Amino acid sequence: MARRPVRRRRSNAARRARQARDNALLVGVVAVVGLVLVSLLVRWLAHHLVLVVVVLAVGAAVGVAVLRARVCSRQRELEARAAQLRHIGPFLTMTPKAFEHALADLCRRDGCTKVTVVGGAGDLAADVLATTPTGQRILIQAKRYGPRTLVGSDDVQKVNGTYRDVHRCDLAAVVTTNSFTKAAAAFCAQVGIRTVDRRALALWAEGTGRPPWG
Repeated sequence: MARRPVRRRRSNAARRARQARDNALLVGVVAVVGLVLVSLLVRWLAHHLVLVVVVLAVGAAVGVAVLRARVCSRQRELEARAAQLRHIGPFLTMTPKAFEHALADLCRRDGCTKVTVVGGAGDLAADVLATTPTGQRILIQAKRYGPRTLVGSDDVQKVNGTYRDVHRCDLAAVVTTNSFTKAAAAFCAQVGIRTVDRRALALWAEGTGRPPWG
């Protein structure tokens, strides 16, 4: 009865040894096949070097052409949208979200980079964020209001409370299709928030007035 475990252990050891040899053989075969394939590939490339260079050059040229086409297409789209914003009229009929995107387009038109529309629930008083041509970061709060609604003190105080500490901006502006209450205008003047009312927006859109960061 004591001999059976010994034979079983020897059998298991022999099985593991065979499995190790088989694995080693398989690894060796794979390595040899890999070396052969690599050798064949190197030989093929050596005999077709000119073809490879031509294919790579054509691929690079196509990639550059596609990239340029996309850039030109985006530029044409921006110019077309900006051309439609040369007058105050379209701004007065926009939805609040469309108004935010229109202001972003004006920023891009006038040389801003890293322009992002962030307006929405939980935006913390930021609708558009952009980097001005002079490298300053600006926050724009968009107020697409009707003729009977003015931008009040609460609106501008929210902007003042977040544009520096939360959004890490250097400048802040509130842009509206109407105007500001006297209290709101006085507060903005006190803390340095730029105010852009309907008239200033019209001049900015036409290209004859200063942008909010000017």
